[in-house]
Amino acid sequence: RTEFALKEIMSSGGAEDDIPQAERKTVTDFCYLLDKSKQLFNGLRDLPQYGQKQWQSYFGRTFDVYTKLWKFQQQHRQVLDNRYGLKRWQIGEIASKIGQLYYHYYLRTSETSYLNEAFSFYSAIRQRSYYSQVNKEDRPELVVKKLRYYARFIVVCLLLNKMDVVKDLVKELSDEIEDYTHRFNTEDQVEWNLVLQEVAAFIEADPVMVLNDDNTIVITSNRLSETGAPLLEQGMIVGQLALADALIIGNCNNQVKFSELTIDMFRMLQALEREPMNLASQMNKPGMQESTEKPARRENPHKYLLYKPTFSQLYTFLAASFKELPANSVLLIYLSATGVFPSGRADSEGPYDFGGVLTNSNRDIINGDAIHKRNQSYKEMHCLHPGDLYPFTRKPLFIIVDSSNSVAYKNFTNLFGQPLVCLLSPTAYPKALQDQSQRGSLFTLFLNNPLMAFLFVSGLSSMRRGLWEKCQDYLRKINRDIAQLLTHSRSIDQSFLQFFGDEFLRLLLTRFIFCSATMRMHKIFRETRNYPESYPQLPRDETVENPHLQKHILELASILDVRNVFLENTLDDY
Repeated sequence: RTEFALKEIMSSGGAEDDIPQAERKTVTDFCYLLDKSKQLFNGLRDLPQYGQKQWQSYFGRTFDVYTKLWKFQQQHRQVLDNRYGLKRWQIGEIASKIGQLYYHYYLRTSETSYLNEAFSFYSAIRQRSYYSQVNKEDRPELVVKKLRYYARFIVVCLLLNKMDVVKDLVKELSDEIEDYTHRFNTEDQVEWNLVLQEVAAFIEADPVMVLNDDNTIVITSNRLSETGAPLLEQGMIVGQLALADALIIGNCNNQVKFSELTIDMFRMLQALEREPMNLASQMNKPGMQESTEKPARRENPHKYLLYKPTFSQLYTFLAASFKELPANSVLLIYLSATGVFPSGRADSEGPYDFGGVLTNSNRDIINGDAIHKRNQSYKEMHCLHPGDLYPFTRKPLFIIVDSSNSVAYKNFTNLFGQPLVCLLSPTAYPKALQDQSQRGSLFTLFLNNPLMAFLFVSGLSSMRRGLWEKCQDYLRKINRDIAQLLTHSRSIDQSFLQFFGDEFLRLLLTRFIFCSATMRMHKIFRETRNYPESYPQLPRDETVENPHLQKHILELASILDVRNVFLENTLDDY
């Protein structure tokens, strides 16, 4: 390929003998690096998606070649322009591939710093207009490259909460799609318009707007900050377990999604990450550690994002996570999925008799969330039952189920004596509450952004920044008090305390209790199925129905002037 390319280039650039040897070598070296980079990049598709060891050296080699290629084209731009005919869109393609590498490295490691690196390369493409000349060429495949670049850039911006940039990109992408479909009359117009619709819905998924004084929207980040989780205070006796791995699984009908990320998955992954920091060097090559070096402590738990996985895919990823889980570590499983209910009464009440959640629907679902089977002996293949997770309880396991049949997981059994907790969403919400299911689950919103969820159930849709920050401060105080309630409880199951030493799990547990207490005090949440539950059960009087916590919630409601939506004497109402 390289020889053929060279002959083509040299012959088009004049007599072959006229080209100095050094310039000929420059073009040869560039063609070699370009070929090698494409070959390595395409090979990334063949790497297994699970397991954390096999891919690192390959990623390292790929980064190495792209680093050389990027620097080489910078150093020899003039020769490559004259002798190779290097076009700006080709430089853009290299930068785009480097951006993709950083993004995929983020997916593999969960280190948010790499998102910043991807953003810097994607931004450079836009600022330097590398793709601006593509529209002048009569090649639809080049325009598709440009459109895909926009879609990838949007994903990275969404993950970094750069919503102002997203809005600009969406407008530009819309114009590009219009131009593309007008010029080439292609069949993929509907697909590209769907991309636009998805991202527009994603941007508007938050039910509450926080506004500056000039009515511009404040972008709030929901990643873990230094002041995010309540600190462990002296006298709090908790376990030393650390969250190391998480599977985030999404399969909700009609829920807003972009790429292969539902809004619930998006919110949960942010709840399991720290605020990103910039990497020290622009072209730092991940995965190129000497074997003698100790790997740096990973700041974020490793995550697998599984959108509509089949049962076999899910079990493969689960087994890989379980196998590689370090000592004294926790595996978290988050399920946001359609409920599968048992049909009729079973003879026994075992871990496969309560139904579960559907992780993949390989056919159209008939209206509605629930799936009932007419034939009692036939069970849904892609339903994840509580019993399916029993083998993995040999190690510490933290499960979150957001589903209309989350209560199936209330019937868990701890067979191996390891720490095990299941946080379970309400199975139904009050009809009086405006249906927001398309824009994500209320339960997951409480775990990701409890103040926004509190405002939504209180009937508020916007708020000034100053009041928002005042309420956030008060919510931090509530979290500290919940932490004390948990650690001072005499009857709480030890599993909760075993997990409480980890910052991420501590925050999820305190938010879960805040969510549960809020719903129990709310005037329209009056049915048992409207409340979150847990396995093992929490001692209500010491946690979710604690008078001290209830007083705090009423105080927060007073700050917001919505005290009228909550019950005053809640204990008397049970």
